[in-house]
Order: sequence, then C-alpha cells, then structure tokens
Amino acid sequence: MKQLDLLIAEKLLCASAIKLQPDTPFVWGSGWNSPMYNDHQQILSHPSIRNLVKVEMARVIVENFGNVDVIAGVATGAIALGAIVADALALPYVYVREKAKDHGLENLIEGNIKAGQRVVIVEDLLSTGRSCIKAAQAIRDAGGVVAGAVALFNYEFPVSVKALKKERLSVKAVTNYTAMIKAAVESGKIKADDVASLQKWHDDPENWMPGDIFD
Repeated sequence: MKQLDLLIAEKLLCASAIKLQPDTPFVWGSGWNSPMYNDHQQILSHPSIRNLVKVEMARVIVENFGNVDVIAGVATGAIALGAIVADALALPYVYVREKAKDHGLENLIEGNIKAGQRVVIVEDLLSTGRSCIKAAQAIRDAGGVVAGAVALFNYEFPVSVKALKKERLSVKAVTNYTAMIKAAVESGKIKADDVASLQKWHDDPENWMPGDIFD
C-alpha cells in the first residue's frame, strides 16, 4: 500500500492541482520564480479527491491536536478547504482574511471565536509560513488559543521551518514537496534527470532564475 503523502501527491498532480512547468516558470505573489504552482481549488471539482483530502486532513487534526473547538481557514486559498474539513469534524468554522475589510464591520476574522477556544488553522499550502503565522496572530488577538495548523501541501522550505519554530507553531501536512517529486517521476510528469534541477530551485527559491534550471 502506498504511503498517504505519496498517494495524495499523485491525486493532486492528476487533478492539475499541482502544475509543473520548468520550461515556462510561474511567478508567485511573493515575486519568486517557480517551476511549479499549486492550484488547489482544482480539487473542488473532483469529488473523490476532495473527499480524500477532507478525510485525511480531519484525521491529522484529530490525531495531533486533541480537543478542538473551531477550525479556521486562511483566505483565500483555504477558505473552501477549511470549510469542508470543519464539516467533516462537525465543528464551528471561521476564516481569516489577509487584511481587515475596509467597509462594513471591518472584520479580519469572518465568524465567531470565543475567548479560550482551541483553534486549528487550515492552510492549502505552506511556503514561507508567513500567512499561517499572520492568521495565528489574528486568532490570538481575538482571544483564541492556536492549537496548531494543518496544511494540504508543505514545500518544506527551510525558511518556513525556521519561522514556524520561532513562533512555536506546530504545522502538520498531508503531503509535501518530497512526495510530489517522487510521484511526478513515477507518473511521468517529469523525467528523472529533472529532479536535480528542481532541487536547485527548492534549495534557493528566492534567488532562483528560470535559466538556472538548465545549468
């Protein structure tokens, strides 16, 4: 039986929720050039994959974070993902905006968190860790207790490991970069010769330039 992280990585690749384009790299919102891009909204159109992800993320929460009162998705990528995970656990749900609305109630958190409630954050992906840390601070400011976070995909960048350790924020992921590379090779999405080049990007994503992948 395949490892869970490898199986989910295969499903994400199959659904084009992870796209690999080393010859025509993407530009992330951070400004980084990248030979891959996560479009996890794609799984919403695939019921079997959506259900697998929902069940496994819920399982990770139950097994790692004990009693939980609220699930919190991080806008915008994890709003839907967080909602289906909260539904699977039959728990209240909120989501955390990137910034407070500039009109109406000017909410930063949509939904209600009561003081002292234990909250688990749901992220669609973990790259630098900044959005997860920012969401955790918003929850704490609202009186919640952050039990930890669960991500669908972890890029396993050293910068996120360092940042999360500093904040003492525990994050578990159901799949990751290492599993994705293995699944991509096995499924023929990339050639074995591409692995070293992709690793070059992974080792220094902030400074990598498209031409570097062919060096």
